[in-house]
Amino acid sequence: MGVYGVIHNQKELLVINKNGGPYTNRYDLCGGSLEEGELLEEAVIREVKEETGLDATIKRQLGSVSYRYPWKYEHYTDNVHIAIFYEMTASDLSVLGKISEFDGQDSVGCAFVPIDKLTSSNSSPLVMSAKQYLESHSFSTESQNFEEWEVLAVAQY
Repeated sequence: MGVYGVIHNQKELLVINKNGGPYTNRYDLCGGSLEEGELLEEAVIREVKEETGLDATIKRQLGSVSYRYPWKYEHYTDNVHIAIFYEMTASDLSVLGKISEFDGQDSVGCAFVPIDKLTSSNSSPLVMSAKQYLESHSFSTESQNFEEWEVLAVAQY
C-alpha cells in the first residue's frame, strides 16, 4: 500500500523514472510507503519531497485503486498494489529534480511529461490512472487486474 501525488499542469504530469520494483524502467507517480507512525498526508508530502525535491501541498484526496498483476518477488507470484491518490500542487518548481539520496531510493529523476506521451508500455498503471483522471476530470476507483505484467529490462521512455 502506498500514497501517490498527482502533480500536473495543463498538459503535463510530473512523473519519476523508476529503477526498482515492478515498475522498473517505466514512468511512475512520486510516492510510496508509509513510515512508522506516519499519517497518509504526511507520507505523500514526504515522498514527493524525497523523489522530486518539491515542497508540495495537498489539494484533495482523489481515491484509492487496487492493481493486481503477476510479479515474482521473494516467495510471491502475484502482487496487489493498493494506491491512494492525492492531487497536489507545488509553487517553487526551481528545486525540481533535487532528489534525496538514500538506501532504497527508487527514483532516478523526475520530469513533467506531456500527457499524450504517457502510454501503458512506458508507464505504471498508477500513471495511467492519473492520465485518465486528467483527461476526463473523473477519478475511477475501480480495481484493475492485469493477467500479464512485464518488468522492463530497458527504459521505454
